[in-house]
Amino acid sequence: MMETKSCSTVQVAEIVGISPDTLYRWIREKKFHVPPVESVGRLRVRLWTKEEIDQVLKYKAEHYGEKPSQARKITKAKSK
Repeated sequence: MMETKSCSTVQVAEIVGISPDTLYRWIREKKFHVPPVESVGRLRVRLWTKEEIDQVLKYKAEHYGEKPSQARKITKAKSK
């Protein structure tokens, strides 16, 4: 059975709860398999399956927010 591709990259970012810029950076850095760019009319888009979205969710759960924020670094430095 062929999978239905239905979500754009911007929609995937909304579903996952990250900014589109973050998702585009992860795509550039090849953090997970991404769907190929397809032509839809005159637009060129990536159309994501549920399984591909699940890969992004898994990556986010395992890696997103690992680094301390800049605000926490500044607060720690001031308290020393």
